[in-house]
Amino acid sequence: MRHLFDLSGKTAVVTGGSRGIGKAICQALAAHGAKVVVASRKLDACQAVVDEITADGGEATAIACNITHREDLGKLVEQSKAAYGQIDIMICNAAVNPFMGSNLDIPDDAFDKIMTCNVQSNLWLAQMVVPEMQARKDGAFIVVSSIGGLKGSAALGAYAISKAADMQLVRNLASEFSKDNIRFNCIAPGLVKTDFAKALWSDEDRASRRIKGTPLNRLGEPEDIAGIAVYLAAPAGSWTTGQTFVIDGGVMANATAG
Repeated sequence: MRHLFDLSGKTAVVTGGSRGIGKAICQALAAHGAKVVVASRKLDACQAVVDEITADGGEATAIACNITHREDLGKLVEQSKAAYGQIDIMICNAAVNPFMGSNLDIPDDAFDKIMTCNVQSNLWLAQMVVPEMQARKDGAFIVVSSIGGLKGSAALGAYAISKAADMQLVRNLASEFSKDNIRFNCIAPGLVKTDFAKALWSDEDRASRRIKGTPLNRLGEPEDIAGIAVYLAAPAGSWTTGQTFVIDGGVMANATAG
């Protein structure tokens, strides 16, 4: 049973891997034996994560990539395969939210940016990496979504729409490519203390209210999300596909109880 979480010999590519949840996932995958490609817009930030991984005895490389540009994603895939031969695990973690406010006020360009970054880029990556996974009859494709995709939002409407779309995207891909032994799954975190979500937790009163609504009585940390990513990438997750895993300290269970 020791092999269940062994990722030795596997290559994982993680977008948005330079900080927060993405960084924690990169570190966890490397700790379980994977060779990790740390990707984000800033190469120096990626390299800092690579340096931490290699200092701990892992193997990783840094590649700069802007997920809004299909050409950048193509280069990411090509450079990852040049470095490690193939891509066994694709983790789409990078996302944006340039607008917070009424659903009636979001500008078209902000809505388009959210959909391109949070949904279309994931489909682009699937189009780029799935064929090689089909050829090997093996692969794991994971999208980091959000519990925002499971409930309505008065202030994060477009972001929530994009995260709901990610959940449907993995269901569609799982339906089409399960025959090729490729697993597609979503992770839906609750409020995690990252720079990305800082506006939601940095205010003490707001954070206190969120904690009171969380049965485990705390906000999430990036490391709280890393374990499920390892599970889905590893042999332990070999019979798991088309699913969305909520990791939120019990928020959604509390919301639907009674």
